[in-house]
Amino acid sequence: MGIRIGIVGFGEFSGSFMDHFQTHPDVDEVVGAEVLPERREEFRRKYGLEKIYDSYEQMLECEDKLDAVGIFTQRHQHGPMVITALKRGLHVFSAVPLSCEVDEAFKIIELVKKTRKIYMAGETCYYFPCAIWCREKYKTGAFGKFVYGESQYYHDITEMFGSFASGGSEWKKVAGIPPMYYSTHSMSMLFLSIGEYPVEVTCMGFEDDIGDGIYGKGNNLWDNPFSNETAIFKMSGGGVARINEFRRCGTNKPSSYITSLIGTHASYMCNGMHHTFTVGNVFGQKPRVEYISNEINSHIYTENKDKLDLNVDPIMYKCHRGFSKVHDISRLPVSFRDIPDGGHNGSHPFLVDDFVRACVTGKLPPNNVWDAATCMIPGVIAHDSAMQGGKTLPVPFVGKAPADWDRIDYSDRIYE
Repeated sequence: MGIRIGIVGFGEFSGSFMDHFQTHPDVDEVVGAEVLPERREEFRRKYGLEKIYDSYEQMLECEDKLDAVGIFTQRHQHGPMVITALKRGLHVFSAVPLSCEVDEAFKIIELVKKTRKIYMAGETCYYFPCAIWCREKYKTGAFGKFVYGESQYYHDITEMFGSFASGGSEWKKVAGIPPMYYSTHSMSMLFLSIGEYPVEVTCMGFEDDIGDGIYGKGNNLWDNPFSNETAIFKMSGGGVARINEFRRCGTNKPSSYITSLIGTHASYMCNGMHHTFTVGNVFGQKPRVEYISNEINSHIYTENKDKLDLNVDPIMYKCHRGFSKVHDISRLPVSFRDIPDGGHNGSHPFLVDDFVRACVTGKLPPNNVWDAATCMIPGVIAHDSAMQGGKTLPVPFVGKAPADWDRIDYSDRIYE
């Protein structure tokens, strides 16, 4: 028997997940909630949803047989909505971040431990090809011990205006959210690859002076002056990680990627579409350089790179869509494999399958609440540091999942 899930928030992001939720063999029904009438009508027409409610609260009140909710609202609203769902005994899939408050994040962790319900973050970058490659390679010991790494999320604010539409005339109050409050993309790629957590941070901010009323004291809910923030973290194993979160930046794709992961034995390096794994002349190793771009770049890119002028061809934007060689699509439902795009570097079908598997089996997925908090709380502390001129601050440890809570095993659910 499958699950019934209620989706709240009908923006572009939730829309890119709908086909996967609706076609997963272990999902019986999808219902939804949205405050904007035009979005309700769009989703009703496009996805054939039979039950759509005017608000999250109305959906929860009317749908007493829901098993789970999917939260796709504005990022600062996630925490309270997650808490409400867990208290009602529902599993939760949520767009990132987990929350924007440290105390709230710890409260959610305690609720998950108490209810044994699944919380999973829809962290797309966990399944970005560079993250998959580094995570799997690191597990083999090939890198040695982590020394230094860099990852980032570069997304200019002007590309994001549409995502603040539900804020109405007050949208700038939300748009000016501190960049480090949305640092889970960059942190998850690096932190979850090496299996370590930050213990302290110093962060500096770029004080925005564009003058469009988004950043600065009195302009947003956080009195945040910074459009770009750079954090340096001391990691639990003794290494150092640099995280960039930029919202004023003249960049193109890729927007989220690991620049470097340097270990005592070997290193991964990325420069745009070029990826290398370098084995050092240390510990008796034979030094070498492996060119691994074809393993990490999307099939769209690798199949078209010799035919395109990437400086002018619009397909360049699409080169970070769909699956790559490192994606194990054999573990996915057959119905997912023909859905165009796959969303955010092919990550969406893997995330939906993880969550549904977890709900059905009761086992922990990747991007569970402990993973999510490890990649969220450090960002809040980093912004505090930036507001204090770069003062070094301790980062609280979120703990680990209970030892008796098994993790999902992809061999225990084979889809025909």
